[in-house]
Amino acid sequence: MTLQLNQVTIGNILTRTSGYLQTVSSHSVQPYCGCTFGRSLCGVGCYVRHNGHLLRGRSWGEFLDVRVNAAESYQTHYERERNWAHRQRGTFSLFCSSSTDPFLPQEKKWQITRSLLLAMQEQPPDELILQTHSPSVLDVIEILISLNTRCRLRVHLSIETDRDRIPGLPPPAASVQARLNTCKKLRSAGIRTVVTVAPLLPIESPHRFFEQIADVADAVVIDHFIQGDGSDDGSRTLRTQLPMKMAAVDPSSITLAYRDQMVAVAQQYLPGRVGVNIDGFAGRMLP
Repeated sequence: MTLQLNQVTIGNILTRTSGYLQTVSSHSVQPYCGCTFGRSLCGVGCYVRHNGHLLRGRSWGEFLDVRVNAAESYQTHYERERNWAHRQRGTFSLFCSSSTDPFLPQEKKWQITRSLLLAMQEQPPDELILQTHSPSVLDVIEILISLNTRCRLRVHLSIETDRDRIPGLPPPAASVQARLNTCKKLRSAGIRTVVTVAPLLPIESPHRFFEQIADVADAVVIDHFIQGDGSDDGSRTLRTQLPMKMAAVDPSSITLAYRDQMVAVAQQYLPGRVGVNIDGFAGRMLP
């Protein structure tokens, strides 16, 4: 596969949230558009693969737009967007990122996310939620340690299952153990660390899995593709092969009842530290 890589500029990197993210943050921030993880496990059911506005006729996983002026755009629009957020939402909070992982392999060359984080050191938001699948978040741990003193910082690390392979699907972008190890290092550095089991895939050993998460993370968010892919009934994900492959492993895994079973197990190991669906991403945990 040939990757179509484009250097682009963006007018305003700070996008005011609506819909699904509106109760999570005031703004979303996307250092890149497109995703080179799109051919790995997380890309199979990714809701963005059906977003025609972003795709513009391209296939998810085969293109990457590098927003080379992201940091400059943040600095330019910071004051106006912060003031708007304080008036309209009460808090200037950023979610990075809702569609493209901020720590793609190409970040090592382009360092767009790093430059954004450095800009945030100088002009911090009130809150930053950094969402990734990748252990490469550790490349910026020193910046995160500093930023953690200037704003409320949460790093969300996606670990959808305790399995490194779902039969018939590609492998994940990083192994389960590598991501658990990353959580441990982040948490040890004093950074609030949340495992996002999203989308929830069939779990082989639920008690062992959530016990491991409790050892390395401050909280866990469990999000099923039903109610979690931007549609009430999971219709976006049902257009992909993901539900069929999930059902082949465990037929109950494609139901909300399965999510509720996993939530019940998680609560045994992380009482008061389990979030469900959009409430979890917003930091609202079950009692």
